Amino acid sequence: MSAPKRNKRPISGWIVLDKPYDMTSTQAVGKCRWLYGAAKAGHAGTLDPLATGILPIALGEATKTVPAIQDGEKTYRFAIAWGAQTATDDAEGEVVATSDHRPTEAELLAALPRFTGAITQVPPAFSAIRIDGERAYDLARAGEAVEMAPRQVVISALRLIGHGQVKSELEMVCEKGTYVRALARDLAEHLGTRGHVAALRRTAVGPFSEVDAITIDALEAMALEARDAALLPVSAGLADLPEIRLSPDQATAVRHGNPVLLVGAGAPVALDDAWASLRGEAIAIGHVERGQFKPRRVLN
Repeated sequence: MSAPKRNKRPISGWIVLDKPYDMTSTQAVGKCRWLYGAAKAGHAGTLDPLATGILPIALGEATKTVPAIQDGEKTYRFAIAWGAQTATDDAEGEVVATSDHRPTEAELLAALPRFTGAITQVPPAFSAIRIDGERAYDLARAGEAVEMAPRQVVISALRLIGHGQVKSELEMVCEKGTYVRALARDLAEHLGTRGHVAALRRTAVGPFSEVDAITIDALEAMALEARDAALLPVSAGLADLPEIRLSPDQATAVRHGNPVLLVGAGAPVALDDAWASLRGEAIAIGHVERGQFKPRRVLN
């Protein structure tokens, strides 16, 4: 006799999960969704199974704000192991090329500006990018040759934290679509050697950082009421966007998908992205055009 199905709860908010090593982002979302009994869940930016750190998980209405988080900057700390390139550009793959050369600290520091700003990067073959409807990593694991198109990415900051003959540790702040594994591969090649990511941790995504983070173990140890209290509000994911504070009448109009005229001193005339609130609660995501807030996604 099968167990009775759990009732799904219409719960909304953000879990800033400190994802453990060797867990996929999909597994992490599924675990959190089960712990909360949530009707709907998603994440704001895939984190590799071998990586740890910040994985923002959206429940309920927070899933509508995921693009705002995905478009935000991300911060990574990672170690490059020198002398070996792998098929996956991380410690999981087989070694495909080696080099006896080891860069000096001075050489590494001199190379970092070349990889800062807008650069061209070829994503790893083992990535979640879709090629003709298939994930690149599925094609690569099946032994097929995977041709990845180069793309422009933006690295806002790249600094050396520690240097050694075996490994070097770096920190990177970057925009959406940047691959740490590709950076490690390309930086090593530029320095006349080979390299791969030996360790990777994401320390910030958009407005979320390690200060907000909670582990799976901590969530499992909580009673349901405490677990609910640990949820951040939907508006927490919108902290990097301008807030438009609405009156009750304006909020009613926006909830029906209608634009509203913004009045008063300092009312914005134009904004590419903004969120509207009523008494601190997120009502909608949208933009301001000619002094009107126009909703794109309404939050229930």
